[in-house]
Amino acid sequence: MKANILEECLKEFLKHRLANSNDNAHDIGHLIRVANNAKRIMEKEGGDPLVIIASSYLHDIVSLPKNHPEKKQSSKLAAQEAAKILSTEFPAFPKELYSSVEHAILTHSYSANLPPETIEAKILQDADRLDALGAIGLARVFYIAGMLGQSLFHHDDPFALNRPLDDKSYTIDHFQTKLFKLPEKMNTTEGKKLAQSNAQYLVDFLSKLSSEIKGDLINTDGFIKNFLSSSS
Repeated sequence: MKANILEECLKEFLKHRLANSNDNAHDIGHLIRVANNAKRIMEKEGGDPLVIIASSYLHDIVSLPKNHPEKKQSSKLAAQEAAKILSTEFPAFPKELYSSVEHAILTHSYSANLPPETIEAKILQDADRLDALGAIGLARVFYIAGMLGQSLFHHDDPFALNRPLDDKSYTIDHFQTKLFKLPEKMNTTEGKKLAQSNAQYLVDFLSKLSSEIKGDLINTDGFIKNFLSSSS
């Protein structure tokens, strides 16, 4: 089975499977971007293309909401569902690769906090986390926050200089609790390079936001930029 054929078949399958989903943060666009990220990293790091394509497109086949009490089980449920889909919808997919696909999906999740042990799993984890950074990541974080009914920021202390971070209440806090930590958690050299560049985009955004909060619509807040760069 060729990876490019598998990819096209998975796209068609998922367009129908996800047609009625209202989770636009984990839609077919997200899956395609993750697959593209993974293929780029694979060019530098190696790995089995069938495993990488299958796990990239199926890693969120079960994706519980961030405020769901069983959220940490999402990747386990997705891994199990992915194996079922491969066996029923893609019988030509090599059975000996099922376990590799399941492991990659199981360990991709940030909330599950399980270590990836294969190069394919490391690549998938990096590829998925890259979609939380940069312009796409910025759009996704505010989309999800809107779905959850979160405030944009704490109006008295937007960047938590004198209060505990609380990203369940304030969207901007999520940048410091998770997003700025992603570059150092990347598994691959290529993933880390891409993550550092795209995390800087978010730092620049918050620097501009800080100035606008203070009423300055032209400049950027150098203090916030330096503060967030050092804390990332």
